[in-house]
Amino acid sequence: MAQPILETRGLTIQFGAHVAVNGVDFTVAPQTFTSIIGPNGAGKTTFFNLLSGQLRPTGGTVAMNGRDITGLAVHERTRLGIGRSFQITNVFPNLTVLENVRMAAQAVGGGSFRLFSHYKKFKHYEEKARYLLAKVHLDGKSEQIAKNLSHGDKRKLEIAILLALEPKMLLLDEPTAGMSLEEVPAIIEVIRGLKESGEHTILLIEHKIDMVLDLSDQLAVLFNGRLLAHGTPEEIMSNELVQTAYLGGLYDDAVTG
Repeated sequence: MAQPILETRGLTIQFGAHVAVNGVDFTVAPQTFTSIIGPNGAGKTTFFNLLSGQLRPTGGTVAMNGRDITGLAVHERTRLGIGRSFQITNVFPNLTVLENVRMAAQAVGGGSFRLFSHYKKFKHYEEKARYLLAKVHLDGKSEQIAKNLSHGDKRKLEIAILLALEPKMLLLDEPTAGMSLEEVPAIIEVIRGLKESGEHTILLIEHKIDMVLDLSDQLAVLFNGRLLAHGTPEEIMSNELVQTAYLGGLYDDAVTG
């Protein structure tokens, strides 16, 4: 069996008397697509924050490719290849779409101290940015100011920025949050393209169960901060413990929200 790209052992974080993530043992194989599901308050985003370094655990460890990264800061984990998106879009609103992605490419390529130099000095970064914009279907909007994009297109731009950082693993936190029903298929298509490229390991938090079942190789179910189950979509959907705990409610959420 290949070494996991990501592994947690006993991962725990406690806020006062509240244990938000409780003793989670979790492994992710390289180049797989895993969705983390669970009801609101289950600890999903907190778990992502522990993986990406936004939070430090009160117990347990996080390892990447066999290396203990529990004590590393966010930027150090980014350099190792962990790319994280958030429920709220995180772009430079007053720059063009192209400039947003080019700046991220420069930061990786060593041009980070000259981010606002004229783009012609960094032609190869511009070419890389255009390539990534095509991957997320924004190549026709490269000169638009980012703040003028639709919410769905801002999510695509955020993914392109993440890709410019050359991550080995993508952590996508509810990428369809706040989108209209009309915008959702386009972002699903972008994520499907990332999966089919085989270039990334992807962890997804998402409440849209149809999307999760369609895209995922594995599902991990969090409930009250604990890992309730981890397996293929078929195994999870037939797991009586998962069904008893909350799955009917998840379907209700998917239908109503």
